Amino acid sequence: MTARFTRRTTAPHTRLAAVGAIAVAGTLLLTGCGDQTKKDDSSTASTSSAPLASKLPAAIRDKGVVKVGSDIAYAPVEFKDDSGKVVGLDPDLAAAMGKQLGVTFEFENGTFDALLTGLRSNRYDIAMSAMTDNKNRQEGVDPDTGKKVGEGVDFVDYLTAGVSIYTRKGDTENITSWSGLCGKKLAVERGTVSEDLAKTETKKCTGGKKITIEAFDDDQQAQTRLRSGGADAASSDFPVAAYAVKTSGGGKDFQLVGDQVEAAPYGIAVAKSDTQLRDALQAAMDAVIKSGEYEKILTKWGAEDGAVKSSVINGGK
Repeated sequence: MTARFTRRTTAPHTRLAAVGAIAVAGTLLLTGCGDQTKKDDSSTASTSSAPLASKLPAAIRDKGVVKVGSDIAYAPVEFKDDSGKVVGLDPDLAAAMGKQLGVTFEFENGTFDALLTGLRSNRYDIAMSAMTDNKNRQEGVDPDTGKKVGEGVDFVDYLTAGVSIYTRKGDTENITSWSGLCGKKLAVERGTVSEDLAKTETKKCTGGKKITIEAFDDDQQAQTRLRSGGADAASSDFPVAAYAVKTSGGGKDFQLVGDQVEAAPYGIAVAKSDTQLRDALQAAMDAVIKSGEYEKILTKWGAEDGAVKSSVINGGK
């Protein structure tokens, strides 16, 4: 994955409603970079009978597969269950799109900060991994330096989510907001919006009380650090934080603190040159939304508060 560029700093702070019923799909398993996942042929219609198959590029339509780069350790958005099957919000939405397009979406695991690099090198056809759509990513700009570091990508947006902080249950260290992290240790996944926000917030801290940011390769490692007492708090996207609070230790390990902030769209990343694939994905996502299957999938994974009414291209600011 390339770094999850910071979400728009002008976005209003918001709190979504409680996560609701979240399906527990199995024990989370750490996976190595480059793992191939199992193909699920039952998730798609045949290309000849799929209603939107003609919208796909001929090369993808002929091979019947869309290769997806994803960080498959980010429950409930994408993770592996105890049988090794890739499950979660993104795989379910991809399977639903596959029925519309007549192809199978095959998820391949990689670290988040290398996904866009893999997309540029044609390792993947798309990247679908709770990735925030924003102008920096669209334009290939490094948010820290403001310099262009590569070709940007287009996004097919499909959900809205913000960022949350959580602590050990009953041990909040009086943290109720991002400013309350000054002088504390924060565990995050490397290259994420949470890490970017922490870097921004620590510059505002006074009296020498900076935020000690501990960044890990994946969110599961950050959770383990917090659970063991090695950090005072952790941060991740709201659906992921809420899922951890709901499921870790049977709901006894963590609690959410403060408001969700920086709400912004998740998008499927597509190379700028692949406009036909981009447009086919948008049409398929819109069809899934209109069919009602979208709402069912979001409700299954406790993400219904982030629902959108239609899919747009490059809606991030």
